[in-house]
Amino acid sequence: MAPTHPALTRLAPGDERLTLGLELPLDNDWGTGRGRADRAAGRPFGVPDLTAHTELARLADRLGFAALWVRDVPLYDPLRFGDAGSVFETFTHLGHLAAVTQNAVLATGAIVLPLREPLLVAKAAATVDVLSGGRMLLGLASGDRPVEYPLFRRDFQARGEAFREGVATLRAAWRGGPLELPGAGLGADRQLEVLPRPVAPAGIPIAVAGGAQQTRDWIAEHADASLNYPRELGALRIRTREWQALNEEAKPYLTPMVLDLLPDAGAPARPIRLGLSTGRDALVEHLRTMAGLGVSHVSFNLRPNERPVAEVLQELAEHVLPHFPGA
Repeated sequence: MAPTHPALTRLAPGDERLTLGLELPLDNDWGTGRGRADRAAGRPFGVPDLTAHTELARLADRLGFAALWVRDVPLYDPLRFGDAGSVFETFTHLGHLAAVTQNAVLATGAIVLPLREPLLVAKAAATVDVLSGGRMLLGLASGDRPVEYPLFRRDFQARGEAFREGVATLRAAWRGGPLELPGAGLGADRQLEVLPRPVAPAGIPIAVAGGAQQTRDWIAEHADASLNYPRELGALRIRTREWQALNEEAKPYLTPMVLDLLPDAGAPARPIRLGLSTGRDALVEHLRTMAGLGVSHVSFNLRPNERPVAEVLQELAEHVLPHFPGA
């Protein structure tokens, strides 16, 4: 029987039930109106307004969204990527969210593991898990920004091997008891441990983002969930079937979605980059189809919206969330 992770159970209850979360930052800075205002004021693209981030996170938690996702973007790169992500340092931000929310899973989408020291990641993630009462889910990636690797004294070409070694170190650190890392010459006789220990004996659930320079078989064996990029429904059907075929334990399939929620409830769904521009009625039908294809959780990125984020959250909570209740 698969290990029980409280956060993963909350995010993916099973029985083709889909839950809904949010990707931070909660801002509408990709909207055209907001873009014009930012340019007029000399504000750079891709750097969100975080003035109301605590208030909006509390609102999302109260409204019943199943998860709050934060990204790991060490360096703002306006020339090549043009997006500062969630801005705050990831684990510091998660510690804050643990204090100001009560129910939502706190997830990373995703920590670039080869750029970090795995034992420090293990300690930071376990700290968030304990402070939040077992709400931590650790999404991990191998990274896709080559410029960052030499700055952190890391080898971009070796990131796949570093990722595998890092995951093994995380599992060893959360296992409890004396830490054993044979590759580093550390045996149990030295009696070292990483504290605090995660809330659940099974440790903290790991979701691998994308391919992470690994084979699909390796991900299916070593991850607790797949965190995969948005796809149109035909491609999504292929990918979820492949994932299901690899997993006797029916491990969850999680995906983000860029969402421009239109004020007209009956507006048809129209594809945009990495997601949809749609009214709420078509959104509900689209999400039902995704659930039928085997998707366990969808996290909305609301940055393209023209309306204030709080208004969009209220509409989603009133008209969409009731169709997809969390655990």
